[in-house]
Amino acid sequence: MARLAVNVDHVATVRQARGIDEPDPVIAAGIAELAGAEGIICHLREDRRHVQDRDLRLLRQTIKTKLNLEMAAVEEMIEIARDVKPDLVTLVPERREELTTEGGLDVKAKPEYYKDVVSRIKEKGIMVSFFIDPDAEQISLAKGAGADIVEIHTGHYSEARNEKEAEERFERIVKAAESAHELGLKISAGHGLNYVNIKRFRTLPLVEEYSIGHSIVARSIYVGFERAVKDMVELVKDF
Repeated sequence: MARLAVNVDHVATVRQARGIDEPDPVIAAGIAELAGAEGIICHLREDRRHVQDRDLRLLRQTIKTKLNLEMAAVEEMIEIARDVKPDLVTLVPERREELTTEGGLDVKAKPEYYKDVVSRIKEKGIMVSFFIDPDAEQISLAKGAGADIVEIHTGHYSEARNEKEAEERFERIVKAAESAHELGLKISAGHGLNYVNIKRFRTLPLVEEYSIGHSIVARSIYVGFERAVKDMVELVKDF
């Protein structure tokens, strides 16, 4: 049975749009857990466009499941992670001008650097995941750098313009998951998944956890946050 981890970034996005104190991603995280989520994700960006340092620290103190900190592999964030000690750190690429994360981490560009980053994070008893495009070479390099988990980037699949394109891109995800499984890595998936396109993943039981945020926050406008989380939990629990 697959697990759902809820990303609360875009609850914070709504708050930051007005520069006030609501809606609170920390409260949303508690509701998500009560609704059946088995993990909470937040991305502390260098520009602090949504999640703030206060949010991360309160999440660490209050959530009862698992805290996954998404972050760039830069010195500031490494030190924050070592101090806050989330259960899991997911290393992601980050560009200031992007609207959202555009692709997977290019481990091939700096394998020794990432190996050092992983070592420093693991010193504090924190597991490490790499957000990776569905590419066997990058997955192998992530394993070599010390990753415990790979989160397969599903954004390109989610952006498919027709069924043929979706099938082709999903097949790349399948092959990537098989490669990760052969290396002994745990596997999660996320980015752009919603209540419709996630259904194809019923055929891919190798994925243990789904990281989903934006589509849940969007649905919550119509049905409420608790209901939106429960609906997604129901979708993934039979995978």
